[in-house]
Amino acid sequence: MSHEYAYLFKYIIIGDTAVGKSCLLLEFIEKKFRPVYDATIGVEFGTRIITVEGKPMKLQLWDTAGAERFQSITRTYYRGAAGALLVFDVTRRETFNNLTKWLHDAREYADRNLTIMLIGNKCDLGSKRVVQTEEGEQFAEQNGLLYLETSTRTGGNVEEAFTKTTEKILQNINEGTIDMSTGAPGIKIGYGLPPPGAAGDVAQRGGCCS
Repeated sequence: MSHEYAYLFKYIIIGDTAVGKSCLLLEFIEKKFRPVYDATIGVEFGTRIITVEGKPMKLQLWDTAGAERFQSITRTYYRGAAGALLVFDVTRRETFNNLTKWLHDAREYADRNLTIMLIGNKCDLGSKRVVQTEEGEQFAEQNGLLYLETSTRTGGNVEEAFTKTTEKILQNINEGTIDMSTGAPGIKIGYGLPPPGAAGDVAQRGGCCS
């Protein structure tokens, strides 16, 4: 059945205005690039099922507004997220400088097991780049984040950003860092997996869907 999935993960996409958050969502969901995009007001939403480790995984994605006046709305979505994509624009230094503020909010309002992928977007604009790859990698390493650079114009690494974040959350579940027996924010067990603590093999129901 097309609606079957092993897990559902809720993600929040955060970062300054005009760093490409909505374009990232559109490219991942519809494989489209929109060169002119109106600023997000509040939040936008999308879903997609991908296959990771041989399992269909449903991703529920919340794209949030970067403008300061919407921060109180954005913060309410941290609490229900399993993963966050923290996005900056490699051609705008101020969006990189503001990462500390965004990370502070994520760590304050979200669950302590939130998996965060730092994304340096617009890496196709090489001649306009002002934030170097090494700077992004260093910030990620210092703060325990994953890191990738993406281009929503070419689609480069967009798929990988969501896939690798999903792989990390699955790893945390498998290693017990995330305890599913007590419930975990932003994570739901779907079809084909027994409830936490149930005996027996995982039920096999249908095939993987994409």
